[in-house]
Amino acid sequence: MKRLLTIACVLIAFSILTLSATDLSPFFRPDAVRVLILSGRNNHDWRTTTPYLKELLLRTGRFDVRVCEEPAGMTSESLAPYHVLVLDYCGPSWGSTAEQAVAQFVKGGKGLVVVHGAIYGFSGLEVLGDGHKPTGIKESPWGEFRQMVGGGWKTTPPKRFHGDRHSFTVKIADSSHPITKDLGASFAATDELYHQMELLPDTKVLATAFDDPKRGGTGQPEPMLWVNQHGQGRVFYTALGHEVPAMQESGFIATFVRGTEWAATGKTALPPDAGCNAQVSKPLRLLVVTGGHAYESSFYSLFDGYRDLAWDHAATNQEAFKNDITGKYDVVLMYDMSQNLDDKGRKNLQAFVEAGKGLVVLHHAIANYQTWAWWSKEVVGGRYLLQKEGDTPGSTYKHDEELVVENAAQHAITAGLAPIHIWDETYKGMWISPTVKVLLKTGNPTSDGPVAWISPYEKSRVVCVQLGHDGKAYRHPAFRELVRRTIFWTAGRLGK
Repeated sequence: MKRLLTIACVLIAFSILTLSATDLSPFFRPDAVRVLILSGRNNHDWRTTTPYLKELLLRTGRFDVRVCEEPAGMTSESLAPYHVLVLDYCGPSWGSTAEQAVAQFVKGGKGLVVVHGAIYGFSGLEVLGDGHKPTGIKESPWGEFRQMVGGGWKTTPPKRFHGDRHSFTVKIADSSHPITKDLGASFAATDELYHQMELLPDTKVLATAFDDPKRGGTGQPEPMLWVNQHGQGRVFYTALGHEVPAMQESGFIATFVRGTEWAATGKTALPPDAGCNAQVSKPLRLLVVTGGHAYESSFYSLFDGYRDLAWDHAATNQEAFKNDITGKYDVVLMYDMSQNLDDKGRKNLQAFVEAGKGLVVLHHAIANYQTWAWWSKEVVGGRYLLQKEGDTPGSTYKHDEELVVENAAQHAITAGLAPIHIWDETYKGMWISPTVKVLLKTGNPTSDGPVAWISPYEKSRVVCVQLGHDGKAYRHPAFRELVRRTIFWTAGRLGK
């Protein structure tokens, strides 16, 4: 029996090891294009460009992305899980094992994307001296790279690889290709304009740019985007992308993300504006209300960077609710500390909440409207007492407290967020309705315990978050995600 158990354990262990070695799907997003960015050396600022390239790909929702900063260790086995490689590398040779692994990766039917200066790292030539002021060129050990990418600089080096960095027009030369289809006739770039490269006969140019002699150019149209076939695989090269500002141009973004998808799959499903900073067709409309309490300007960063969120700011509650805003916004986030609101303002605020719109009450806004029972008891479900009320003492606060915040209930807002380790202001002695649904709590003795809850108010979704005093909170990734999820949940766009 012991022998049988031992054999069974060995077989189970072997099956687990075999699974981990061959089936990597649990480690990648289902149905995503798997991308490996190769970086770590470059005469360009790879420390900023590589993370930005990753961000552009992830922003589309189409890709799952990894980064390798030591490509010299690559093998065919380590590359096998990926569909496409993105090269943001220009440095020493990787050695024959890694270089042949990449070549076989592409020949076997997968993709390669080469960005800007990465082309002269392995273009079949090795540039001597500074890349901007070459002293010579000699044959590189990896001559196949030039054949794979579809071209590079000639063996006689130009005096300069490009003219002055400037703004120019990139003209589409082939509007039928999946990468450039529906992009229009041209797009703007502010970049280095590479020139005097030599393309192989089968290389297909997708876009060019006129190289102005006044800017140190050749006076000729120069290839900016091209594609090449290598074995069964696909290669896309973009001469654009000198640094992050150049990569932020919409033309670079569209062609890079679509070029990566095409290199991986042979087609593009991404639209021409994929990955760009344009808002989605129907972004969530948010009004942020402040006033009555000082705060750091970094507070506004909580709402920036989301394509699906459009927000306005009202510096006072009077400004926020002077008109009916029911049809204008989906959510109001209160970060003010206000007591007075005229009858018209109260009517408009109440109409917004009773219309089923979302409401987020953040930090010191819990102290709003001390004498408006409808607001604190029915809508918010809590109140910070600014002063003693009968036998009930006023609430207290304490700055810069170390908190460990834990989940108090399973909910879409908090799933996977807690525990949160944060320094923030605590409140104690608040009135909190026994009917609220507590989402987050802390054991810090200077706090009441609950730090986020859902109001029982039935006409709309209302969430109160006690955290959020200053920049330590605003910059905390978990707090930022908590605020984002709270906004979208109250709008009905994040679970039940």
